[in-house]
Amino acid sequence: MFATLTGLGLSTAAGLNAYIPLMVVGVLANVTDAVRLPSEYAWLSNGWVLGVIGVLLLAEFVLDKVPVVDHVNDMIQTAVRPAAGGVVFSATSAASQLDNSTWMAEHPAVGWILGIVTALIVHLVKSGARPVVNATTAGVGAPVVSTVEDAGSLSLSLVAVFLPVLVLVFLAGMIAIGWMALRRVGRFRKARASRE
Repeated sequence: MFATLTGLGLSTAAGLNAYIPLMVVGVLANVTDAVRLPSEYAWLSNGWVLGVIGVLLLAEFVLDKVPVVDHVNDMIQTAVRPAAGGVVFSATSAASQLDNSTWMAEHPAVGWILGIVTALIVHLVKSGARPVVNATTAGVGAPVVSTVEDAGSLSLSLVAVFLPVLVLVFLAGMIAIGWMALRRVGRFRKARASRE
């Protein structure tokens, strides 16, 4: 159960920023006992892999704060974020095999699918709301929203690893925020259509 909450939290975080949960899992597996990766996911804690993830994280951190460029970045990330979600969910599900969780051990594809779908849903809400933020704030809101997303991704990644039961609280909050964002996008589109 906790491994599923951890995977769900990490894949949700990957929907906001693909590289933060990968970095958190890799670094924690490398320097602590908080994350134990099975052998097939040991590459996540490799120094070279962490270096590449760090460079990609830095690029994402900068690009996502520039209006218009953030939209292009979101289009590229449509493949990356769900893949990262699948990796972190399945890595934590595979790690649960070490704790004798037989169901996930018998159904390894479930972790990948749940991670991909979770990260994709979060990414689609994020990338759908961002143009509205840019249009309604003349681009000023992009760096603010991006910083909040990065902080949320980091916070959720750490909560998922250290306090997985709180993932449910985070998810409830994110669902509420996502619902409000989707409603705002709908109102923005209706207003724009009525002006044309």
